[in-house]
Amino acid sequence: MRRARDIRDQLLGLLERVEIELVSDRNNLENIKKCITSGFFYNTAKLQKNGSYRTVKNPQTVAIHPSSGLAKELPRWVVYFELVFTTKEYMRQVIEITPSWLMDIAPHFYKQSEISDGAAGKMPKGVGKSAGER
Repeated sequence: MRRARDIRDQLLGLLERVEIELVSDRNNLENIKKCITSGFFYNTAKLQKNGSYRTVKNPQTVAIHPSSGLAKELPRWVVYFELVFTTKEYMRQVIEITPSWLMDIAPHFYKQSEISDGAAGKMPKGVGKSAGER
């Protein structure tokens, strides 16, 4: 916790030095998600039609860890912190993202063809966010 406080103090000092006003909006989760995505853009996975996830750059089949709050929601696109292998390869510390962020954040890493969402494509019945809408 001390390290986090030291980093915060450093950031506050930098803001004061360049005369930038500290403005915080705790309800703006999109900016927080974009910040996390900018740090972990290479750890991206996309939901497949069979309900599993496939990592984007080094294609391998992965799943959201069962202890995650997103394990039952199955968002289309996620960024994860780490992969853990137990009975299968699991993603831990997962957040839902919008695929267009990847082109904004890392155009040097992704091609448009890799992140085309295919949102018009249908997911299997009972999979993903629409499962609860029936």
